[in-house]
Amino acid sequence: MKLLKICLFTAGCMSLFSCKDNTTPEKMSTQPDIIATHIDSTVHPGDDFFEYANGGWLKRNQIPPSENGWGIFNLVADTNYMRIKKISEDASAVTAAAGTPSQQIGDFFFSGMDTSTIEAAGINPLKAELDQINRAATVADIVSMVAVMQKNGSSPLYAMYVAQDLKNSDKNMLYISQGGLGLPDRDYYFNTDQRTRNIRDEYQKHLLKVLTLISQDSIKAAAQAKSVFTIETEIAKVHKKLEELRDPYENYHKMGLSAMSKMTPALNWEATFSSLGIKADSVIVGQPAFNAKINQLLGSFPVDAWKAYLTWHLVTSFASYLSTQFDKENFHFYSEIMRGSKEQRPRWKRVLDAQENALGDALGQLFVKEYFPEKTKKRYEDLVEKIVESYREHIQKLDWMTDTTKQKALTKLNAITKKIGYPGKWKDYSQMKIDRKTYCRNIIASNIWHFKYEIAKLQKPVDRTEWGMTPQTYNAYYNPSNNEIVLPAAIFTSPGYRDEEVDDAVIYGYVGASTIGHELTHGFDDEGRQFDEKGNLQNWWSKADETNFKKRADLLVEQFNKYTVLDSLHPNGRATLGENIADLGGIVIALDAFKKTKQYQEGKMIAGLTPLQRYFMGYAYGWMQTRRPEMLATQLLTDVHAPLFVRVIAPMRNCDEWYTAFHVTPQHKQYRDSLSRVRIW
Repeated sequence: MKLLKICLFTAGCMSLFSCKDNTTPEKMSTQPDIIATHIDSTVHPGDDFFEYANGGWLKRNQIPPSENGWGIFNLVADTNYMRIKKISEDASAVTAAAGTPSQQIGDFFFSGMDTSTIEAAGINPLKAELDQINRAATVADIVSMVAVMQKNGSSPLYAMYVAQDLKNSDKNMLYISQGGLGLPDRDYYFNTDQRTRNIRDEYQKHLLKVLTLISQDSIKAAAQAKSVFTIETEIAKVHKKLEELRDPYENYHKMGLSAMSKMTPALNWEATFSSLGIKADSVIVGQPAFNAKINQLLGSFPVDAWKAYLTWHLVTSFASYLSTQFDKENFHFYSEIMRGSKEQRPRWKRVLDAQENALGDALGQLFVKEYFPEKTKKRYEDLVEKIVESYREHIQKLDWMTDTTKQKALTKLNAITKKIGYPGKWKDYSQMKIDRKTYCRNIIASNIWHFKYEIAKLQKPVDRTEWGMTPQTYNAYYNPSNNEIVLPAAIFTSPGYRDEEVDDAVIYGYVGASTIGHELTHGFDDEGRQFDEKGNLQNWWSKADETNFKKRADLLVEQFNKYTVLDSLHPNGRATLGENIADLGGIVIALDAFKKTKQYQEGKMIAGLTPLQRYFMGYAYGWMQTRRPEMLATQLLTDVHAPLFVRVIAPMRNCDEWYTAFHVTPQHKQYRDSLSRVRIW
């Protein structure tokens, strides 16, 4: 996934980057140049390309108090927030027929902005579920309540979802995998560095505060908080680490329902499936040892401890949609403490985020009609084809891969489905019951609708036309089971500029390398390469080619492990390997596509930059972002994407043309000799 864009390096004669604007007449615009204005000319591109390319903008634009980072993502998001806000306000001002997109969007937005009703309700929107938890008297009651909470979106104990069978992509399967924690990752429960110990201490204070708010009894809440933290710590002991989750074979265990029930009888899967309307005689278990541990823990802790655990997970899941005391405390821990935010974002933005999750396709239909013209769509469809062709040429020229494996790689590349802009059909939300009464219950109603929508897939053929993102999402992804790249309309946004104002060099770097080439390369990264052209988990590599690939990938792991982020912290090169391979692949593949363009071949300078320099600057622009130290620390423990500045500087050091473009020599900090540069695709 592109999702969390990041950074690079560059060097050269400083005079090259301070030239007067030599923009040709056809490129003239009343706007400042999209990338030249971001340059920090006090930094040599060969010493720190990220700071050189983006530092000027970052110095002029500090992180707002409500954010844990600031940059290109936020600029695009703010553009789209204003668009969706208008759509929502217009819908809330009229009365529309029940079940129509206008009614649902309008009523959802109204309920989220109706703070007086939300304040008066307090914890009452969750009363039915809290009462059911309080009535629990046996382990069977606890397991039954877990099923209710899986359906309403609070999902304690384990994760449950529907996806294509990794080894048979024509069939949908139910997956059960590790979950059940209140902290983002298992390492938060065990790491001994001061930063993590502080978060762990603050988490226990947070547990106590929330549980006190619920029960209004501090002594009872203290005992409950201790039980919750103890249970979660035991669960975390059998969680696989982030890098271990990248091995699809080690996290795929198909089991019959009877065998799963025999292994974990306390979880009573037959009753759970029955109550949730799940018809499945086999399930894919991600981590059997995790399930076995949960089964054991259900008999090890008293029912009251489990009631505290369920109460906590229910309330924390919906705290943002409850009255101020719950919302503020949730923000305090998860945003202030963990991510460094100084204040909450405006309420209307938070409501729009929730609305996106609930009614994304309904919003998407209105969004693309207004903001993604056919001309723009055609530009990027053509760009995708040019980058795919460049990838074909790269595969054919590889000197480390045998011809037999090359042919299989080409077969897979040629079979990739390209979804661009928006889906051909939209989800029908007409049966989702949204009204103006209770914001939190609208959230739960949407969660239940989405749960039923997913579970219904178990009885249907795989729909390969479905999208996993909405058009207004500033992101993109590769889906190995469908062997597809999905590029939503918003990913092509250049904030503040019309599409036709941005030259090809920037577009090929900003969109071609960091998005299109990146997502294509995911089909051939350390995980994606293990799937064939039909999306099945199947090894199509010769042993020698596999060995050669791993040797090159290991060099990238080693490179990323050496970067220092926040004093003593480092990226996890193994966990971030897929994204790092995709970044490097995207850059070199899109670059060769760009070399075929008129702009590159004419070689004219724009804003003092050559086409080749603008290409690399365009890539860096795509990761123009700064983040608070707290957010960076969280990212290093929980994210498969390296910090953004590393994603800009690291792949540049492996790209020969970058050295040429900026005249990078051994005297510069980011210079890497030719023999040490990592070359994969």
